[in-house]
Amino acid sequence: MAHLPGPAAAQSSNAESKSNAESNSSPGSESGPQSRSNAQRSIPGVALADAAPPWAAIGRPATPAEIAAWDIDVRADFTGLPPGSGSVDEGMEIWDAQCASCHGTFGESNEVFTPIVGGTTQEDIRTGRVANLLRADFPQRTTLMKLSQLSTLWDYINRAMPWNAPKSLSVDEVYAVTAYILNLGDIVPDDFVLSHENVAEVQQRLPNRNGKKFFEPMWSVAGKPDVQGDACMNDCETEAQVRSRLPDFARNAHGNLAAQHRVVGPVRGADTAQPPLSSLDAQAVREAARATVVAALARAPAVAVAPPLAGAPSAGAADAKAAGPPPAQLAASANCMACHGVDKRLVGPSFREVAERYRGQPGASALLAGRVKNGGQGVWGQVPMPANATIPDEDVRRIVGWILDGAV
Repeated sequence: MAHLPGPAAAQSSNAESKSNAESNSSPGSESGPQSRSNAQRSIPGVALADAAPPWAAIGRPATPAEIAAWDIDVRADFTGLPPGSGSVDEGMEIWDAQCASCHGTFGESNEVFTPIVGGTTQEDIRTGRVANLLRADFPQRTTLMKLSQLSTLWDYINRAMPWNAPKSLSVDEVYAVTAYILNLGDIVPDDFVLSHENVAEVQQRLPNRNGKKFFEPMWSVAGKPDVQGDACMNDCETEAQVRSRLPDFARNAHGNLAAQHRVVGPVRGADTAQPPLSSLDAQAVREAARATVVAALARAPAVAVAPPLAGAPSAGAADAKAAGPPPAQLAASANCMACHGVDKRLVGPSFREVAERYRGQPGASALLAGRVKNGGQGVWGQVPMPANATIPDEDVRRIVGWILDGAV
């Protein structure tokens, strides 16, 4: 996976580079010219007097808006928790529409993810220690069995859920979903309203609130560090050393990894439809990473290489293309490609398989549109498809039409 250093790292590197240059050029210093020449020698063909460190042009200072967009964490003492509230009943409605398809109606499902609810008792709520965690024969460790900080649950729902539309819930909806999960675990009553004003009180009812253990060596600055390393300040190596690779035989075994990631944040998976980089030249890595990001945002990479489906009608696809963004792009932006390939199975069936099954079937468009919006399970196996209630109806209609036309 190609990864570009963030703005803060680049700013820090530039500041450190400037500081080192100033200190190295002081009278009597012998390391300054030598340090600069080492950096200059790493850039072939560049005159020594004009050379700059390899990292000098990477990144820029983050804007206040960018910092605010990422600064959403909620700490254990609830610092950072925004004001708001949500009831158990409101959370149940959101859960049924956007969460139950993966986690089960009562948070008990073990089909896609491990269960959220189960394994805790009223005695655990009283003591703050989950007795089943001490049992080697207990079959499953659920979320509520392990959760020691309510802030962790709220923060994770806020930043990462629902799976197919992270960060789409409002603050009040996050409170509501959190309240519903707590109610499923009998931690709060049916008529409870969770808010920023009472969340600290609810923390004192978590079944595993006392399950943490303080590991003193991790906090002691006088002890031996758990990770050993060299604090290089001068004449440091500038070449990265790769110690692991994706084997060639496995590179594209399950479809293009870049097309299977949620399009959230700046990091994308490697474009495994392309050959691996022949070298780790910094410029080549940056260009490959940038191309992967652009491809992930602009289109579904698998569409370009999939052969046409024999006998597929083309009029519907042509009409759809004239109406706005290509349906393939709509499917990619809605994260359909995370589970479905055009002509390859991923988590679910390929679009071509769906087209073959429903070819010529009356009402297929309405049937599939309903499954996209509401989710479903059992038609293609036991792994459920989550609901996609946030996709506009017109986009669903065009995506389904494109699929039934053979995804061409």
